[in-house]
Amino acid sequence: MPDLFSLPPAPLARIRELRAELARHNRLYYTQAAPEISDAEYDRLFRQLEELEQQHPECYDPNSPTLRVGGAPLDGFQQIHHAVPMLSIDDVFELSADTLAKTGAARPELELVEFYQRLRKNLGRDAITVTVEPKIDGVAVSLLYRNGSLAYAATRGDGRTGDDVTHNVRTIRSIPLTLAAASVAAASVPPPSAATLDSDSLLPSFPSLLEVRGEIFMPNAAFAAMNAERDDAGLPTFANPRNAAAGTLKQLDPKIVAQRPLAFLAHGLGAYDGPPLATEHEFHALLDQLHIPRNQPVLTARSLAEMLDAVAAINRDRHAFDYGTDGAVIKVLDRAEREQLGYTSRAPRWAAAYKFLPEQQQTTLNAITIQVGRTGVLTPVAELTPVLISGSTVARATLHNQDEIDRKRIHIGATVLVEKAGEIIPAIVKVTQPVPGAPTFSLFDHVGGKCPSCGGPICQEAGFVAWRCSNFQCPAQAVTRITHFASRKALDLEGLGDAVAEALVRLGHCATPLDLFSLTQSTLATLNTGSAAEPRRFGEKNAARILAALHAARSKPLHRWLYAMGIRQLGESAAKELARLHHNLTELADSPILAELLRDTRADAKKKNAFLTKHAVSGDVGPAVAEAISAFFQSAAGQHVLLRLAQLGIDPASDNYLPIPAAAGLTDKPLAGKTFVITGTLSIERDAMKELIESHGGKVSGAVSAKTSYLLCGEGGGSKRDKAEQLKVPIIDEAALHALLA
Repeated sequence: MPDLFSLPPAPLARIRELRAELARHNRLYYTQAAPEISDAEYDRLFRQLEELEQQHPECYDPNSPTLRVGGAPLDGFQQIHHAVPMLSIDDVFELSADTLAKTGAARPELELVEFYQRLRKNLGRDAITVTVEPKIDGVAVSLLYRNGSLAYAATRGDGRTGDDVTHNVRTIRSIPLTLAAASVAAASVPPPSAATLDSDSLLPSFPSLLEVRGEIFMPNAAFAAMNAERDDAGLPTFANPRNAAAGTLKQLDPKIVAQRPLAFLAHGLGAYDGPPLATEHEFHALLDQLHIPRNQPVLTARSLAEMLDAVAAINRDRHAFDYGTDGAVIKVLDRAEREQLGYTSRAPRWAAAYKFLPEQQQTTLNAITIQVGRTGVLTPVAELTPVLISGSTVARATLHNQDEIDRKRIHIGATVLVEKAGEIIPAIVKVTQPVPGAPTFSLFDHVGGKCPSCGGPICQEAGFVAWRCSNFQCPAQAVTRITHFASRKALDLEGLGDAVAEALVRLGHCATPLDLFSLTQSTLATLNTGSAAEPRRFGEKNAARILAALHAARSKPLHRWLYAMGIRQLGESAAKELARLHHNLTELADSPILAELLRDTRADAKKKNAFLTKHAVSGDVGPAVAEAISAFFQSAAGQHVLLRLAQLGIDPASDNYLPIPAAAGLTDKPLAGKTFVITGTLSIERDAMKELIESHGGKVSGAVSAKTSYLLCGEGGGSKRDKAEQLKVPIIDEAALHALLA
């Protein structure tokens, strides 16, 4: 290690000065929204530091402001064992009016009141002081600082082990890479109700060890702007800010992360070696003095009544926050009392996350329009008088299908109650003021029995509630089929988003997904993805990117092609299982295995079980999937696909062919013959976990059944955990899985 102090003092001193100055301006701009210099002046200082660091490579510091632009792509994420487990917080729920009526509960905050009463009982007194703060809808991370410098950043993972995302986190400009020296009394910033330190008690420059827990998120305004830019560029947009933040943090290329508008707010303490912090307020004072951005507001409540008032205030004000929140987090203020209350195996007893009911508003249903999806399903959509819900204006809500309409007696002109399911998707809860004598809306009558996009016939298949257009050349289906065909989990045609697909169909360049392979550089480069009034040229670079992706798609494995075709009943897991059973698409199109499955299914149970045992077929491929695949390849649409692929010289091959596992000696693999279902948040992405299991002879299914060998459960688990418990399917964590692998 070079001795920095052996350098000439002037360059070293200037490097240190510039790093400190740039860090301060980053803090002023990104955390305090109070910049002191122009962008041009900031860039001048930045370039000066870059030049000095290039001239003096011995001064390298991984936490230099110049490295926030991101480094070289990573091969994969390393694992980090948390110094202190990152536990989750137990949820308590606001009760709905229906639940109150059914249970006879006295108030919607009953579960929250019961939490506070448990605190009273366990601490032996009536008044417990707690803090109340917004529950951020982000990605939980841990930042560990040693001697004032960021050592690493890690995701929660399974609570004990997470992904090392340090390279990505260093690009987030609101996160300090080095801690500022604290020179003010620790009691200078807590609210009036907080316990204070002696007025002359000063913090040291920084703790020798500080692990800060918090949330990485994408601010709402920045998320909207980023999605607009991606749409303009023909790239797929993100569904919501949390998904965008989670996907960005798992990028292997830090340069991509640096371009995304991520932010961080701290809310908890992990490992710590510094002056005692007696209360949560003293911890907040430390964060403020070290310029680590933290969750705000944090309200203090000294009684049950004050706590309920504070929670109501968070609920009232939360839509003005620049991040998603669906609840309030309540924590006992005093850290000694926290230790007295202790922990369960998964969560502290001194904290709870109170989940608000989705906000609901009444409005008028003015009309119902019909959308045609990629599989031809006709979906009714309510057109509403715009109303503000959860901080955004809602003017449309899906009605799902005719059964849903009939059950709720939906009709045009009615006053309806609308909510955002999960604070994201608008939905109609019920009709509150019907129009006297108005008939329930009929989808079939509304469209006159014809597809609103192409005029072709619609049908309602036996056993299904959806009405469907049966015309494969339907232009509405063409757009959605193309975007599905191009999606990441299908053939991953980067740059081919909704706007590009719509333009290709509208201008007559594509009627089906396979027409994409006939596109030329000239056609794509001059494509108008805007309108006649406001044209927007797609451009040569975007065109070249799509053509390169189409060339790469020719050699994609069979299971991705099957998923890309958008065949009903066929999801990712079923596509992979079908690819295991067949060499290529030609063999699958006239599959003797599926014919045998259908024949034995109709025969006696003994034959069916013998077939399933022989091929070790998972529950993802059953009679419904076999019927759907057979029907598709016998249909005009399926025949068109086979003919067009033959003309293109494409016959997708399996990359996991293994029709009879026992014949290949896979019984020697540790997970041979075992079927897994995955749920909850794991230390690695779910696709990577699937590959790990399959590489050791196991199979991964999408649904829990009596034939499931194990449910691999990360944090959470929800309905799949409940189903596994009901069926007595063993539930294991990642540690148990690795024990099986060993």
